[in-house]
Amino acid sequence: MANRHLSRSIALQSLFEWDFYDRADRPIRAIVERNLREFAPGLEDNAFVFGLANGVIAHQKQIDTIIEKAAPEWPLKQIALTDRNVLRIGLYELLFANRDEVPPKVAINEAIELAKTFGSDTSGKFVNGVLGTIYREIGEPGKDDGSKKRRMPLDLDLESLPREELGGAVVWRRLADGYAFALVHDAFGYWTLSKGHLHEGEDLGKGTLRKIAEELGLEQMTIGEALGENEYIASDPKRGPIRRHVTYFLVETPEETLRLAEKGGLDEAGWFRRKALADLRIYDDIRPLLEKAAGIITEQLASN
Repeated sequence: MANRHLSRSIALQSLFEWDFYDRADRPIRAIVERNLREFAPGLEDNAFVFGLANGVIAHQKQIDTIIEKAAPEWPLKQIALTDRNVLRIGLYELLFANRDEVPPKVAINEAIELAKTFGSDTSGKFVNGVLGTIYREIGEPGKDDGSKKRRMPLDLDLESLPREELGGAVVWRRLADGYAFALVHDAFGYWTLSKGHLHEGEDLGKGTLRKIAEELGLEQMTIGEALGENEYIASDPKRGPIRRHVTYFLVETPEETLRLAEKGGLDEAGWFRRKALADLRIYDDIRPLLEKAAGIITEQLASN
């Protein structure tokens, strides 16, 4: 829709000015109103412009954190001002906007067009790379929400991609009146399971315990049965698309304290009872693993 593209352009110009003058403590409305009068008089979609600009600012802290995780070689302040705000707009629409109104691929394509129009010769490629990485990492948000597997890009020859082996775990501990799961919170706003890369040729079980110990700071752990596997596409800044194959195990610990390692992509760890999981934002392919673990744990506790 031509009006929407113009609206995004006005939002970008306004956010550029707001960011350039470091007006973090000032409302953006006056800037948007002036730009609408000057560059788009008579625009019928003013509400969309205001909603986009205000939405970016309202979620700026979370959006900027995600940009930093997805483009670790480019500190936020070193990203060109135009590219930085194009990414903010694209991420806001990708993660927080109404997906029925703005499908994820529309959000990405519109951001790329803004970058090509207002940025440098390399802006479109840079924005495409960062947003594409995030899109694949979170499994195409909103698409087939009932699916148990994250979606993979259909235009990739999966067999030709390099594959990485990871070990993950549903970590749990006994309580006086039940049990709790240990979950970690990622930069995309999801609670998920602890996992990590294994060394080449490393035993799956031992490698998984090593990574869980590194990530959660746990020392006393007992590994149980394998719960399942999943595979998804991630994007490495240097190597491009990569298949990540994860094998998940059930792991019990008596330890209560979680000490989250300082690593990219995670910002919190916590214990949750099973009944609390329904209210958490959790990847669709992780929920079946938690349910399977819950069944095994319930049987174990009942037999003790």
